[in-house]
Amino acid sequence: MFRITRLLIAGLLLAGTAVGAAPTGPVPLSDEVPVATGWQLEPVVKGLEHPWAIAWLPDGSALVTERPGRLRRIEGGALQPRPIAGLPPILAHGQGGLLDIALHPHFADNRLVYLTAARGTPDANHTAVIRGRLDGDRLADVEVIFDVADEKAGGQHFGSRLLWLPDETLLVSIGDGGNPPLAFDGANIRDQAQRLGTHFGKILRLRGDGSAPPDNPFLGHEGARAEIWTLGHRNIQGLARDPQSGRVWASEHGARGGDELNLIEGGTNYGWPLITYSREYWGPRISAATTAPGMRDPKVVWTPSNAPSGLAFYTGDAFPAWRGNLFSGALKFEEVRRVILDGERIVGEERLPIGQRVRDVRQGPDGHLYLLTDEPNGQLLRVVPALGRS
Repeated sequence: MFRITRLLIAGLLLAGTAVGAAPTGPVPLSDEVPVATGWQLEPVVKGLEHPWAIAWLPDGSALVTERPGRLRRIEGGALQPRPIAGLPPILAHGQGGLLDIALHPHFADNRLVYLTAARGTPDANHTAVIRGRLDGDRLADVEVIFDVADEKAGGQHFGSRLLWLPDETLLVSIGDGGNPPLAFDGANIRDQAQRLGTHFGKILRLRGDGSAPPDNPFLGHEGARAEIWTLGHRNIQGLARDPQSGRVWASEHGARGGDELNLIEGGTNYGWPLITYSREYWGPRISAATTAPGMRDPKVVWTPSNAPSGLAFYTGDAFPAWRGNLFSGALKFEEVRRVILDGERIVGEERLPIGQRVRDVRQGPDGHLYLLTDEPNGQLLRVVPALGRS
C-alpha cells in the first residue's frame, strides 16, 4: 500500500529499458509514504461546483473559478450568492471549462484578472487566456488575449495553470490534447508535445497583453511558435515558484502511472511521450525509454498515478517545519503531498489525507494552506495546527 513514489537519481536511468520491463533507474524514496501529523482541516466555505482555482484580493476577499463557467467571490468567510458577471462564452465539456486564475502583479493599481478557459465546441476547442478588469461584481474590458493556435476534439488535457514570473511575464501550461485514438495532423495528438509548430504539450511564456516576449527560447527556430517556453509535457496542472531560489516546479499527469514532478527551465524538453514511465490505459508501456540525451528527467515519478493538481510553496509561520516545502494536491488519492526539498533534491514525502479530490493548493495571505475540493459540492478548506499541538 502506498508504494508509489520513486525518486529519479541522475546517472542511474537507462535509456534502453525494454517495453514491458520494470524501470531500472528509480530508487524508492520509501515503501510507504508516512502521514503528516500535527494538522487538521478547518472548513471555510462549501457549495462550490467543481472549483478549480483561487486568488486572494488585497482586501482579503477571494475569487474562485468553478469549472462549469462561473467566477465566484468569497467575502467575510461567506460565498457570495451571485457570480461575477462579464465572462465571455466558455466551453464546459469534459475536463474543460473555467480553469485557473491569477491576478496581475500590479492588481492593486490596474485591477487586472487573468483566467484560463476552454473555448469552442466539443468537436473543435482550445485553451484560451482571458483578461478583464475587476469592477465591483463584474469584469470589465474583457478580452481573450491568447488562443492556442490549433483546435482539437474532445474534452481532455487543457493544462491551464498560470504563474507570474518576477519579470512580469506569465507562464501558461497547455496540455497535449488527449489520449489515443485522438489524432492531429495524421498522428496521435500527444506527439505534438515534441513539435515546436504547435502549442500542445508546452509551457508558454507571455507578456501581460498575450504577446510573446522577445527573449523566448525558441524564437528564430524555423516553424516554432514564438510563445513556447518548454516542451514535452502531457498535462501540467500544478505550477509553483520558490520565492527564495526562484526555481519553478511543475506537477504533471502521466497516463497509467508516470505522474511527474519537474524542475522547469526555459528552453528545455521534458520528453513526453518519447521518454516516460507511463503505460497505456490498456496496458503496454508508452515508450521503451525513460531517459534520453537532450531531454530532462523528472525529479519524482509517482506510480500508480495520484493525479497531481495544484502546487504551492509553503512559507508561513503556522508550520515552521514545513517552510520551503512543496505541497501538491492529488485528485485520485484524495490527499495532499508534502514534498520535502533540499535545494533541488527531493529528500522525502508525507501525505495529508483529505478524503476528497484536491484540485488546488494555495498559501493564503494569513500564511495557512488552503485547499479546493473538486466535487459537485466543493469546499474551500484551511489547514491549521491540530488542537493541543505544542
